[in-house]
Amino acid sequence: MSEPYTIYFAGQLFDHKHLSGNALLASYIDSGSQGRYRCVLPQNLEQRGIGPMGIRDQDLRAVMECDLSLFNFDGAEIPPGAVVEYMYAKMLDIPAVILRTDFRGGGDQDAEGDPWNLMASFYPRTRILHLDGMRWYQEALALGGDAMQVSARYQRRIAEEVIDLLDEVRKDTPIMEGRRAVAENTYRWALKLAGGSLTTLASHSALVPGIVERKIEKGLLKGN
Repeated sequence: MSEPYTIYFAGQLFDHKHLSGNALLASYIDSGSQGRYRCVLPQNLEQRGIGPMGIRDQDLRAVMECDLSLFNFDGAEIPPGAVVEYMYAKMLDIPAVILRTDFRGGGDQDAEGDPWNLMASFYPRTRILHLDGMRWYQEALALGGDAMQVSARYQRRIAEEVIDLLDEVRKDTPIMEGRRAVAENTYRWALKLAGGSLTTLASHSALVPGIVERKIEKGLLKGN
């Protein structure tokens, strides 16, 4: 089997519901895709003793290194960290899926628009899955079983929809022009833009060329 596509999985991770929900959905995406996708969870990256800037730099580097990205936009206000990571992914021409299971409305768009601030909408190589999480849970519950069975049924259904959109968005034509040289320059610039410890990685002889080469081989960036 070919190397899996890595998926940066961004979302809230501040309590046990977020942490366990992220982990469960990621596991169903991994297994439901028959190994085609492998989720990278920020909550699973080392966070002890590296400080706030270290955590930020570690997450942004993971966004850059991953092939695609999945952003959870749940909440009355969408998570600001996920928004920053989404914009970083868009600067790097990384295909993305936005997932919202929150049935509440919000934002400043019309009734047909996305339920969040309009500045986070309308970007290329992006798909949106907005579903009614409560309704889907009730439908899973109605089929019977204990909490573990209901949760598995619920998570599996969401994962199937996410996988379909990942399959779709990764086939979008890259928008970054200039092919390999431009991609490498853009990725180095993005490291310098972020500052912090990422600045020193911009001059790393192998890091950026390796990332770009892998994405070209998978058809996610334009080659020579």
